[in-house]
Amino acid sequence: MDKTHLLIDNQDVTTDEYLEVRDPGRHTDVVGLLAQGTAAQVDQAVQAAHRAYTAWKHVPLAERQALLLKAADLLAAEGPKVAELMARESGMLVPTNTAEAGMSAAIIRDNVELATDYLKPLQVEDELSWVSVEKMPVGVIAGIIPWNAPIILTMRKLAPALVCGNTLVLKPAPTAALGLSALLKKIAALFPPGVINVVHGGAEVGQALTTHPLVRKVSFTGGGTVAKAIMKAAADTIKGVQFELGGNDPAIVLADANLDDVIPKIVGGVFRRSGQFCFAVKRIYVHASIYDAFFERFCAEVDKFKVGHPLAAGATFGPINNAAQFRYLQDLTARTRAAGAEVIELGSKVDEATWNEGYYMRPTVVRNAAPDLEVVVNEQFGPIIPIVSFTDEDEVVRLANDSELGLASSVWSTDADRAVAIANRIEAGMTFINNAGTSRIGQKNSPFGGVKQSGIGRESSEVGLSEYVEYHAINFHK
Repeated sequence: MDKTHLLIDNQDVTTDEYLEVRDPGRHTDVVGLLAQGTAAQVDQAVQAAHRAYTAWKHVPLAERQALLLKAADLLAAEGPKVAELMARESGMLVPTNTAEAGMSAAIIRDNVELATDYLKPLQVEDELSWVSVEKMPVGVIAGIIPWNAPIILTMRKLAPALVCGNTLVLKPAPTAALGLSALLKKIAALFPPGVINVVHGGAEVGQALTTHPLVRKVSFTGGGTVAKAIMKAAADTIKGVQFELGGNDPAIVLADANLDDVIPKIVGGVFRRSGQFCFAVKRIYVHASIYDAFFERFCAEVDKFKVGHPLAAGATFGPINNAAQFRYLQDLTARTRAAGAEVIELGSKVDEATWNEGYYMRPTVVRNAAPDLEVVVNEQFGPIIPIVSFTDEDEVVRLANDSELGLASSVWSTDADRAVAIANRIEAGMTFINNAGTSRIGQKNSPFGGVKQSGIGRESSEVGLSEYVEYHAINFHK
């Protein structure tokens, strides 16, 4: 059985305990063994990152950029080679993992390109003095990564942190660490020892990482409960934090929407990764005049999914990643039925005989959901979607904003001016019009993150780079 160790100073570090990583689509299968670090090994990794930082921050920007471009090329070439391993550990489809590697390489290249102008000092002068505002690296960054899109969400931290002159200690999620760690080991080898370090483990590792005095900032993607614990842990040493948290993202479908165009895109926006991604559409508001037509066509599209093991022939919809999330979704579905809602399970099972061997759940649609139903007001993070009818645009904007979460949102209409006007009223970090995600230029230039309890700070774009710098103002008096 293959073992994945810690990575400190570009060296494998073994531990006394290894966790079995099991296939969420086949519980009896152990995919690999994952090292479980200790607080002492966290200290070892942070010390290595701090030593590396003292030299890395002085490496010229052009050299840092060149190394990152090599990392992007390596990721594009090597990422597809671990796509099957990642499918077995995370439950995500092989094509999804392959595409993730390519998107992650683009993230690195975007940050490299943006850094050239962004990191230039701002300089002004008059007859009395001159001022130079320098952008300096922060120091050692702790990056804590979730399981649902591990490569992308790692590179959103790694690329801006390194190009700005910081070093890293990364903690991947234990249910999606094997393929990612294999890639990180190869990427780390391109850089000086200690620039990239990887420590696996549970609560002890997380606590040690977020309280270590040499960690200057924690970048975390995940849930609000953990984010609150990180903020408390970081408080004693006044660390910076950057959080990309969950969302209860509304989609507003106006009466003039083109259903031929809308339906496939919203289905993808709901059920990609079996509904397990932060900016998935979590609730759909459809104008009453087209509600029945939308619902019928939406269900027909959803019913095309084939649910099964991600390596099974014909499977287009994988399992839930872990037992806790699976139980939550099963209980949520049961509570939704008990509340009197019409709950419709769709899609087909690839293999009935092995269905109970994995965390499988058919895509589920809730018809005529009341606006205050639990499945509407709470993030599901899984393949169950409520569809709510509305008649008044002011009311649907109020409902969309009636949440403590505000990550993403979408508006669907053939009237561009009307759609933009509604988008400007939505309380969210991002609003997509006539799609459920960013375009290529959006990926590069849109700050990614949310408002309210959906996060602190942003990733991507120059705003994302700003998370990894401190400002140093030099004022020379003539």
